[in-house]
Amino acid sequence: MTKPILKLVVLSLLVGAIAGAPTQALGQEKKKDKPVAGKKEPSMGEKKEGVIPFHGKLASVDKSAKTITVGERTFQITADTKIMKAGKPATLDDCVVGEEIGGRYKKTEDGKLVVVGVRFGPKPEGESGGKKKQEE
Repeated sequence: MTKPILKLVVLSLLVGAIAGAPTQALGQEKKKDKPVAGKKEPSMGEKKEGVIPFHGKLASVDKSAKTITVGERTFQITADTKIMKAGKPATLDDCVVGEEIGGRYKKTEDGKLVVVGVRFGPKPEGESGGKKKQEE
């Protein structure tokens, strides 16, 4: 008589463990990845969270205020901004009003548009901008 009761208890515990496992897994918090020392920052071609792309014609440049205007938007250039022209590092002195421009920016809490990376002039050969058209 004790064997059937023992089997019933063991079976009940097993069923309870199987049924409770998914709910226990959902209740656990996921750990966020900690920054790794020596981890490489994403380059201009890689995506970053919270970064918004832009492109158009360069309308104006204010070198003293370190701003550029593309269309109706004015972007702030900082010391951390990566500036490129013809695939090489550049400065605001290298840009020309009216040329093609593209890049990425972040919106700050005070509403400023801070440029993370910018490219003056056309894209260099071999730089892919997303989807490529296949020739038939």
